[in-house]
Amino acid sequence: MRQKVLAVLLFTTFLAGCAGSAPRLGITNGELSPCPITPNCVNTQASTDVDSIQPILFTGTQAEAKERLLTVLKQMKRTQITQEREDYIRAETISAIFRFVDDVEFYFPSRESGKIIIHARSASRLGISDVGVNKKRIESIREQFNAN
Repeated sequence: MRQKVLAVLLFTTFLAGCAGSAPRLGITNGELSPCPITPNCVNTQASTDVDSIQPILFTGTQAEAKERLLTVLKQMKRTQITQEREDYIRAETISAIFRFVDDVEFYFPSRESGKIIIHARSASRLGISDVGVNKKRIESIREQFNAN
C-alpha cells in the first residue's frame, strides 16, 4: 500500500513539473506561429482544416478590440497575460488538474476603424492530443467577446 501511495505522489509530482518551456511565439511576417504537427493546437491562419478555426470579427477600432479582449482574458480562471502590445496579446492558461500550460495568442493588425479581424492561436505545450480543449477555449473567448 505504501508503495502505491509513493508511486502516485511521484507521478503527480512529475506531471506538475510538466509545464514545458514556452515555444517561440509571436508575429512573423504578419502571421502567428504555425501549429505543430500534433493535434493540440488551433490557429485562425492555419492552412489545414485540422488546425483551422475562424477569426474573431469586431466592428470598431483596434484599441477597442484590444480592451474588450483583455477584459475577457482577465476574467478567465488560471489565465495570466504575459505579453501585451498595440496589436498583440499573449496569455498562458494552466489546466486545473495536471497544471499543463497552454499558450494563447491574439493578433489584430488593423489600426483603422471598421472591421477588425482578430487572429487567434491556442496550443498545448506538451502532449499529443488536447481533446479539443484549445478549440473550445477560442470559441468560448469568441462568445464572451461578442457578448460584451
